[in-house]
Amino acid sequence: MHIFQEIRPLKAFLEQIRKGSGTIGFVPTMGALHPGHISLIQASQKDNHKTICSIYVNPAQFNNAADLAKYPRTLERDLELLRQQGCDAVFCPSNAEMYATDSILKFDFGYLNTEMEGRYRPGHFSGVALVVSKLFNIVQPDVAYFGQKDFQQFKIIERLVSELKFEIALKCMPIVRESDGLAMSSRNARLSKENRTKAAQLYQALLFAKEGLSKNKSMADIRSQVESQFNSVGGIQLEYLELVDSTNLLPLENVGDKSILLIAAYVGEVRLIDNLLLT
Repeated sequence: MHIFQEIRPLKAFLEQIRKGSGTIGFVPTMGALHPGHISLIQASQKDNHKTICSIYVNPAQFNNAADLAKYPRTLERDLELLRQQGCDAVFCPSNAEMYATDSILKFDFGYLNTEMEGRYRPGHFSGVALVVSKLFNIVQPDVAYFGQKDFQQFKIIERLVSELKFEIALKCMPIVRESDGLAMSSRNARLSKENRTKAAQLYQALLFAKEGLSKNKSMADIRSQVESQFNSVGGIQLEYLELVDSTNLLPLENVGDKSILLIAAYVGEVRLIDNLLLT
């Protein structure tokens, strides 16, 4: 497995692959890898001649300095996992390599900047779009793979690829869950033992909402009941629970053909997100 910290040698390596007419699959990550990430690597390996993974904790997408400081960093462990999986190359740049100067470039995604993650994490999606644009320009993959857990982020990246005319196919892969339903996330490593047990309530809330909608309950009533449940458990603070159209993320009153439920909550001091497609 090849490990690159600088852009120029990585691009030279990738150019040799393209000369051999090989396709390149790309899995961008922020590290602290778990089986959900590995499932993306496996999907890429199935589809492409070579698979490239990036590990980079992007400061531009954090609107909370404490959250950035506490984000888990396990580079040596991550590299070993990727080596065992047979990943072809890993790009793990420094901040200086990715941001030689302070960036002044901002992205505006319209109403998506003010809904759900955009509402609670101002500037987050601009930072995501900036680093993904950089990575796509550096790697120039044929296909890029993302997890469904960050569904709103995936829709932002879809729009980015469309607007900037990147010739890259995108694949959104299913959520990988723990045995109790908790969506696998790098942030789960920050949960205390007690809060790890409580965190499964997010998935239970999605299932509860799905059942309630099937019985024609309103989202307002469902949201209120979920908040009451979280309060009874203690230590869980709901930020949002929304039913939206999965194609454009516009809010819905009733379940349609392409509906998705999305949730975000703090479990202790750790912010978690999850979603459930209702198709």
